[in-house]
Amino acid sequence: MKLIKFSAGWCQPCKRLQAVLDAMDVPYQCDGVDIDKDPAKAAQYGIRGVPTVVLVDAEGVEQKRFVGTKSQSQIQEWLDE
Repeated sequence: MKLIKFSAGWCQPCKRLQAVLDAMDVPYQCDGVDIDKDPAKAAQYGIRGVPTVVLVDAEGVEQKRFVGTKSQSQIQEWLDE
C-alpha cells in the first residue's frame, strides 16, 4: 500500500496538507504527483481537484481517497478506517 498525493505548485491548500503530512508518521510510502507536470497520472486516477490523496494497493488499484485539507487527527482516522 502507498499514498499518492496529487497537488500543484500554485495550490495553497496543497502546501498546507503537505505540512500536515510531513509532521505525521504515515505508515505508508507517500508519493507526490504534480498534476501540471504529470497530467496523465492525474487522469489515470480521475483527479478533478487538488489536493487529493489516494491510497493504492501494490498493483496501483485505488482503495480509497480524500479531497481537500485535513488535520492530523482526521488523516489518522482516515488511515485507520
